[in-house]
Amino acid sequence: MIWLIVGLVLFLGIHSVRIVAPEFRQAQIDARGLNAWKGIYSLASIVGFVVLVWGFSVARQDPVVFWTAPSWMSHVVALLMVFVMILLVAAQLPAGRIKAAVKHPTLLAVKIWAFAHLLVNGDLASVLLFGGFLAWAVIDRISEKKRLRAGISSNPVAGPVKWDIIAVIGGLVFYVVFLIWLHRWLIGVSPIVIN
Repeated sequence: MIWLIVGLVLFLGIHSVRIVAPEFRQAQIDARGLNAWKGIYSLASIVGFVVLVWGFSVARQDPVVFWTAPSWMSHVVALLMVFVMILLVAAQLPAGRIKAAVKHPTLLAVKIWAFAHLLVNGDLASVLLFGGFLAWAVIDRISEKKRLRAGISSNPVAGPVKWDIIAVIGGLVFYVVFLIWLHRWLIGVSPIVIN
């Protein structure tokens, strides 16, 4: 469990610097340059992610279970994940209507992903992992609203609908690929059971 916590602290910690220490972030950029800061940020993120994934896999071998979801809940999660994939694709594209409406599609995707996985994973490791990501995304969204009011950031402006069409099609393709192949390959568990 300790490695899961260390990974969460590293990964979510580096992603929280802008929230809790914006002056420190800016001082690092001023002193070292933007590319150096991005390198440090990327390295810390990768190390944190690797430790987090490894810690999660180790912690799940001896689970402390708080609740067991009913089998039908997996269908709810499957539906919610469609929206997650569309939002993740929309976040990578120029703004269409979706990106402009939700303002921060990646943060919304993380919130839905974490909440959905909490619905079906009632073990301690999952509560720490998904609960940690959910809490971080909520805090980051609040922080983003403060940056918006301060004029430090801005919301995307709605663009052509073609970006929404690409986001929906790309999200659905990504969803199917992830559902059938990538989830098992990356996570070690298939989200679908084929009899």
